[in-house]
Amino acid sequence: MEPVRTCVGCRARAPRSALLRVVERDGALVADEDAVLPGRGAWVHDTDACVEAAIRRRAFGRALRVSGTLDTQTIHHNHQRKG
Repeated sequence: MEPVRTCVGCRARAPRSALLRVVERDGALVADEDAVLPGRGAWVHDTDACVEAAIRRRAFGRALRVSGTLDTQTIHHNHQRKG
């Protein structure tokens, strides 16, 4: 049975394989496509709507337990290039 995670954008539960793991590195959000980077991860659907909702709601900072401002440009640009 595959693990289930909750998307920080839409708050829907989904299989881990359907979501993108995001971690914080040096104050910036980084997509962890292989889900192997160390540290706490946040899970989000790899869609514009969910990524934008998570950024707008500041859900990444809460999920990653990071105080202060996160650089969301890296995840935003990587996501737009893929789409």
